[in-house]
Amino acid sequence: MASHRRPKQPSRTRVTVLTATAAAAVALSSHAAQADPKPSKEEVKAKVDKLHHEAEAATEQYNLADEKRGKLQKEADALQDKVARSQQELNELRDALGSVAAAQYRSGGMDPALQLLLSSDPDSYLDRASTADAVGAKQAEALAEIQEKQRTLAQERTEATEKLADLEDVRKTIGEKKKSYQGKLAEAQKLLNTLTAEERAKMQEEERRASREAGERAQLQQQDDAGKPKVSASGVAGAALAAAGTQVGKPYVSGAEGPNAYDCSGLTQWAYRQAGVSLTRTTFTQHNDGTKIGRSQLQPGDLVFFNNLAHVGLYAGNGQVLHAPKPGANVRYEAMEWLGDFQFGVRI
Repeated sequence: MASHRRPKQPSRTRVTVLTATAAAAVALSSHAAQADPKPSKEEVKAKVDKLHHEAEAATEQYNLADEKRGKLQKEADALQDKVARSQQELNELRDALGSVAAAQYRSGGMDPALQLLLSSDPDSYLDRASTADAVGAKQAEALAEIQEKQRTLAQERTEATEKLADLEDVRKTIGEKKKSYQGKLAEAQKLLNTLTAEERAKMQEEERRASREAGERAQLQQQDDAGKPKVSASGVAGAALAAAGTQVGKPYVSGAEGPNAYDCSGLTQWAYRQAGVSLTRTTFTQHNDGTKIGRSQLQPGDLVFFNNLAHVGLYAGNGQVLHAPKPGANVRYEAMEWLGDFQFGVRI
């Protein structure tokens, strides 16, 4: 006889577990389907280069703020020294006036007419009275001098207070810029870490090879048909470029001015110093250190600016630039096309 018992229904708990598991599987499958594919080496390099450009802009702003901080610190120190000297002078004037007043108080004082009547030597008394009037006039002059010194001291203290407030604002700016470029570098490193060691090594080798080729192309323009060096249009620019050429291979370090490491404006400043010319410290000021020129006018040794003045290098000829490129890289030659948006050149 056949059994007509109904099949056992799964429990509510089991149904819930099965439903949740199925939903999770669908969600994971959907997420996997929608997940972005791993970026290619070329895509990572492009993003890293962009971050390095942004980090360098923050570095130059940091350098500019730090330079301003140095100047403000010297000015604030000088003002504080001036306040201290003025306070000392004021104290000495007060002490001198106080001594005269105390002496007069101790002498008591008598009615001038009575002193003349009782004096055995009226002429001598008149001489003393004249001297007393002179002392009074000097006291009045001393009081006026003290009042003027007090006004000067108050003004100097106000100036010193304002200068110290400016200094504190600049220090805050320095901290913000430092935090900014450190954040950009950390983000770039995170991107690089998505590549395999082999991919990172290949990227570095490609950059080294490109730098060697760029240097060779630059040297070709600096030689005549017989292979002899051409005379630079500017002896100073040529000397600066030659000096920078001796630093190829040294590392980029934010804020470094040489001789062991450089950032971009640190290298150009150092190179021109070797040629006997003093440049200002940052890209935001170096572009005013000479005459602006267009790309077609560039000659070896001219300064070349990129990316809204965030980067500077030395034009090496034949469309190549000698510069301190970015964190993690060394001083090298590179084609202008790889450096970003060209702004203008500057001839020193």
